[in-house]
Amino acid sequence: MEAVATYANGLNPTAVMVVQDGKVIANWGNVSRKVNIASVRKSLLSALFGTAISDGRINLNSTLAELRIDDKPPPLTDAEKQATVRDLLMARSGIYHPAAYETADIRQSRPKRGSHSPGSFWFCNNWDFNALGTIYRQRTGEDIFRSFAQRIAVPTGMEDFSAADGRYSVEASSIHPAYPFRMSARDLARFGQLFLNDGRWDGKQVIPASWVRESTTAYSSTNREGMGYGYLWWTLNPQVFGPGAAQASGYGGQHVAVIPSKRLVVVQVVDRTQNPKRASTSHFVDFLRQFVAAAP
Repeated sequence: MEAVATYANGLNPTAVMVVQDGKVIANWGNVSRKVNIASVRKSLLSALFGTAISDGRINLNSTLAELRIDDKPPPLTDAEKQATVRDLLMARSGIYHPAAYETADIRQSRPKRGSHSPGSFWFCNNWDFNALGTIYRQRTGEDIFRSFAQRIAVPTGMEDFSAADGRYSVEASSIHPAYPFRMSARDLARFGQLFLNDGRWDGKQVIPASWVRESTTAYSSTNREGMGYGYLWWTLNPQVFGPGAAQASGYGGQHVAVIPSKRLVVVQVVDRTQNPKRASTSHFVDFLRQFVAAAP
């Protein structure tokens, strides 16, 4: 569609892809090229948590003390260890320990240790996200990337992703590694379509429908205008995008937007090795708003 080409030509992302009613209606760029999708990884992990919680392998109400989760000195305090898995999924742990894979602005804006009790304050906190990766691996006995490949990529027919496209990123500040993924726009579109389908694919319930709804429900307001935060998903303004609209979002212009009211999935990926200019989230959301307003 002309609107997609106009937007993409101005930004020069690696790929943009739009799917409506399960059919590709527009694409731009190389939709098969795999790039580092940055914080979109968190929404992928959220989907895995949905299956593990449904299977009884992880309990949302387990505390870090019960799970024996700690970190390098200065270690977690007894108060911090009262944070639950649910608190971490909502980015409300109140644990402001240094973490791997943090951006400079997050490091600079991180609250002081002990300034907020668990569950009381939202902060986009890589410590929470990375510790959730550790919890998933410990409680399920599964590698994150092999688990995603087997439990989500294969059932949805992803064409490019394999477990070798993930790696663990360890830094001296913390024992909990980040888990960056490399994925293509067309595989991310299938992930978005899975959520648009309430977790079903070809008649099979890949992710519990209840988890799709819970994880894309806003539990917090955020520092992004009109956006809330669910379980590792950003939520979009329902007055603009309709009920249930949500977005997986990563640094540098990585996005997967799911718009149930228009039966749409919109994906953008940017290879920052070729296009180092940061593509802002607000720019993508502005495009999304215009596109949704025009969509049938």
